Amino acid sequence: MEMSPPVRRRSYAQDMRGHHLKSSRACAVTVIALVLSGVLLDYAIYPQLMASFAWARVVTSLAVLAGLGLLYTRVGCRHVHAITFVWLTFPQLMIAWMIHVTQGEASLFYAGMILTIFAVGTLFPVGYLYTLAFGLLTVLLYLLACVGRPGGVASPSHLLFHGTVVGFAVVGSTVYSYFNEQARRQLFALKDEVSRKNLELGQTNRSLAAIKGQMLQQEKMAALGTMAAGLLHEVNNPVNYCKMAVDLALEDPAAQASPRLVECLEDARQGMARVQAIVSDLKTFAYRKEGPMPDASFALAGALDAAVRLVGHEIRGIALARDVPPALHVRGDEAAIVGVLINLLGNAGAALQCAAPAAPRIGVTAVPRGERVLVTVSDNGPGIAPQHLARVFEPFFTTRGVGQGLGLGLSICYSVVQRHGGLLGVDSVPGVLTQFRFDLPASLPKGSP
Repeated sequence: MEMSPPVRRRSYAQDMRGHHLKSSRACAVTVIALVLSGVLLDYAIYPQLMASFAWARVVTSLAVLAGLGLLYTRVGCRHVHAITFVWLTFPQLMIAWMIHVTQGEASLFYAGMILTIFAVGTLFPVGYLYTLAFGLLTVLLYLLACVGRPGGVASPSHLLFHGTVVGFAVVGSTVYSYFNEQARRQLFALKDEVSRKNLELGQTNRSLAAIKGQMLQQEKMAALGTMAAGLLHEVNNPVNYCKMAVDLALEDPAAQASPRLVECLEDARQGMARVQAIVSDLKTFAYRKEGPMPDASFALAGALDAAVRLVGHEIRGIALARDVPPALHVRGDEAAIVGVLINLLGNAGAALQCAAPAAPRIGVTAVPRGERVLVTVSDNGPGIAPQHLARVFEPFFTTRGVGQGLGLGLSICYSVVQRHGGLLGVDSVPGVLTQFRFDLPASLPKGSP
């Protein structure tokens, strides 16, 4: 069964990188909107400083906007966490400056710092350590803004109260970030598990489909075996009568006096043997015989001669190029190999007769390769369509019209070659050529030492 390539699953960090990038961009837009809309707070609390605060808000918004633009670059995509941390400090610096120039620890602008802390923990879903670091930086900026005023801390109680509230915001945001991150990791693990289960289910479905195909193949083989058993009984008797009649005719002096008649009778006798071999092959194809194959040595050129004579009608008018050395011998079942050659030559002839190329040609070659002999049968016909190429050896598969074949010929040939320890294969270029090749066990010519 053909296995699909393994699916490479993404890690948690890879899966979250794109999410962090989108969240940082959304957070930047939100911060810019909040910073600019804070002019209403300036007007309500410190109207005398509204102009300078407005400039501070514009500069801060432009700095955040620059960070947002950087997030759309390749560098920004690789370093989204560091860039986000930097632009997030701009609003905190602005708020710390506002606290410093107004009432210090008594300023209500500390609420803006709290808002930014919660924005980091909610809008930008990073790890709790990231949120904690940003919160501690915010607390430090708040303390510096209050302590660094010319008059110092005027109201320690306000500093303690507001500082504690900012600290609570840091703790709350950090805890939220921690559990939110754990939930995201669990969700990722669940998605990964579902993906793995789906992959396993797909492999199981493919395995079931392969098993179903094998069962269907076995059912076809069982039907073929039943049909072959009946054919073997019904066909053998009349074929034996014909063979006996041909043998008697060959013994007649008048027949022996005519070489042409003797050749025709021999062809008829071989034809009868071929009929018996076909029925036997059908049964062999359906139920493989136990025991060794016949190990007789025979000349491959002689088997090709017999096959060419028996398909003479199918290949009439087609040039036949043969390159089979007369001394080349192979081992196996000669009748079965003649049947393979008949089938391949007949198919090539039928394809060429249908396509009618300008110079129809069939080529047969045999090349010794160590202990095997590679046999090739090719033609310059229409070729085989790519969608049919993988099914040509499938039982009952045929592209011919109804009544022009059962689609068993190549399946039987494949089984015969396989029983000889070889493999029948095919290559085809539509409109150019079709080439069948198979290998047989080599043998020394009769009488060789």
